[in-house]
Amino acid sequence: MQHAHQKAIIHRDLKPSNILVVEVDGKPMPRIIDFGLAKAVTPLVPGETLFTQMGAFLGTPGYMSPEQANSEVHDIDTRTDVYSLGAILYELMTGVLPFETTDWKKQPEEFLRQLREEDPPRPSTKINTNRDTSTSNAEARNTEPKQLATLLQGDLDWIALKALEKDRERRYATPSQLASDIENYLGNQPVIARPVSTAYRVRKYVRRNRVGVMVFSGALTLLMAFAVMQAMELRRITRERDRADRITEFMTNMFQVSDPSQAQGNTITAREILDKSSKEIDSKLAKDPELQAQLMHVMGQVYGNLGLYGIAHGLLTRAVETRSHLLGLDNPQTLNSMDQLGWNLSREGRYTEAEKLQRETLDALRRVLGPQHPNTLEAMSNLAWSLKEEGRYAEAEKLQREALELRSRVLGPDHPDTVASMTQLAASFTGEGDFAQAEKLDKEALDIQRRVLGPEHPQTLMSMNNLGTTLSQEGHYAEAEKLQRETLDIQSRILGLQHPDTGRSMINLSDTLQQERRYAEAEKVLREAIEVERRVLGREHPLTLSAMNNLVNTLNKEGHWVEAEQLGRDTLQIRRRVLGPEHRSTLMSMENLAYSLMGEGHNADAEKLQRETIDIQRRILGPDHPDTGDAVYTLAVIEEHEGKRDEALKTLRDAIEHGLPPEEGLDMQTDPDLKSLHGDPRFAALVAETKKRATPAQKSP
Repeated sequence: MQHAHQKAIIHRDLKPSNILVVEVDGKPMPRIIDFGLAKAVTPLVPGETLFTQMGAFLGTPGYMSPEQANSEVHDIDTRTDVYSLGAILYELMTGVLPFETTDWKKQPEEFLRQLREEDPPRPSTKINTNRDTSTSNAEARNTEPKQLATLLQGDLDWIALKALEKDRERRYATPSQLASDIENYLGNQPVIARPVSTAYRVRKYVRRNRVGVMVFSGALTLLMAFAVMQAMELRRITRERDRADRITEFMTNMFQVSDPSQAQGNTITAREILDKSSKEIDSKLAKDPELQAQLMHVMGQVYGNLGLYGIAHGLLTRAVETRSHLLGLDNPQTLNSMDQLGWNLSREGRYTEAEKLQRETLDALRRVLGPQHPNTLEAMSNLAWSLKEEGRYAEAEKLQREALELRSRVLGPDHPDTVASMTQLAASFTGEGDFAQAEKLDKEALDIQRRVLGPEHPQTLMSMNNLGTTLSQEGHYAEAEKLQRETLDIQSRILGLQHPDTGRSMINLSDTLQQERRYAEAEKVLREAIEVERRVLGREHPLTLSAMNNLVNTLNKEGHWVEAEQLGRDTLQIRRRVLGPEHRSTLMSMENLAYSLMGEGHNADAEKLQRETIDIQRRILGPDHPDTGDAVYTLAVIEEHEGKRDEALKTLRDAIEHGLPPEEGLDMQTDPDLKSLHGDPRFAALVAETKKRATPAQKSP
């Protein structure tokens, strides 16, 4: 049905008799038939299509949606098929339809009114309505009525009722969403139909632990060996499950305000509660290492979301070690912890270690769970992010495109994971200098996140930050600054000033302020960011180094050459050691240091360092990359300071023709570093050519 909807086809008469199961390559495969509803005007028998005397209602009693029964609704859409799928699911689970249809011919108006106005009972309630029917239906499902009701109670109730919502807006939006939620239930994952709470999520984790498996296995063994002790064994199972629930509730009370998505700014209290919970787990659950590993995994994720990567690293490492020992390296739970540890390593800036672990994890997930499993796709996306941070944009783009295509098909285009892949692909476009594609994808992703996740969700804020950066790179400085300040205000309130995402937004805002030549404001923002990043992440974290590098650039523009050179050398030394001598960020530091040397009058040293930078950029990034063009422009400035007028003009032309973004070229005429070239007709010609190359959208206000 998802495929049919994507082809703009609405069935409007889904029911069991229109679903065939055929054998394909030895496997059962469902086929949907009878797309000819408009022709269904023959006399009705139970299960046949209903077409009223007024011609207003189309569908089959028991399976038709409320909007099909409402003559005032004319915009029947794909969600009517979702309702019918929900009715079929309801019948599969209970053996009966949501609404009684035996007497609909006698009272058709009453049946249609009931369909439009009344909510169906929960499947777990419906199964006990009629004792004779419930007994036969339960026997057909190899169980007893009471046990069947227990099985249906909870998630399956929620899934069925969401599919059968009277209000289409509250119904599953697509068949794939319904299918995904059923997969969530079968995989013991949280279902979206159920009101989400941290208690519910943690309970899902606990119920997948060894204790539950041992209890269930023990129950089966004892029931087979000692039938007379059945009642006693069932009571023991209940007690064990109650114990697991009590553990879950205990931990939930500690976790529920810790995640940024739930905390809503309550960071300080959350940190205190989270620290306390980690101590409690370590001491009180030492006798159950598998459960302990599960909860450490959860805590590691939460610490990571809080930006506390060091603490998260320790917890996730222990989770990986414990699960590897108890469950094996190829166990999905072990692989999940490995993926989270790799992602945390990437956020720590330890990209080489992260990539190695992520490749190992991705290979195992593809083998164990398959290439399209959501966990596999998450590992693929995390590896692509590390490659992007290493400056390997082509590799990252290829992997991100694959992850985006698969996530869109498997999870749906509006799923948060799918949108996360969109934002990561846009970041690679930005790194490659393809700002137009990056802006388009950033805006599309941000629109979805604001609608699905809300305007203050951390992922939404990250997309706002990315879009602001892209706009700044395109020269839309006023628009970029407005968006960046809005993002920073929300992040400061929701995440706190010490969160890495907040620091990243401060750094990006400072870059825009620099481009607007508001150097004093940029310096103030950067010094505050550096103070926080050094304290929270350390002096050698990539985010700290980015803030330091931006401050070097700002000090250069302000003419504080000595401080700029000292900080520039420090930044470059660390980046060469941590990121490597040919990393894009290292090359940026080389260019800033060359500019500082020029400002101090060390022109020969500046030119030598800048030419070295350009040679590496042309080899690593390519001659037409914006970074390369900007570096060539800086070389022209150095040559101008050396009095090499002819060489400077020639180098400027090289920059304009290869890589230099038009919006930066437009500032050339007012650049004080090139003031000695003013009045030279060759310089005037270059200025005119730059204006000609720039599109109206790129020109400065």
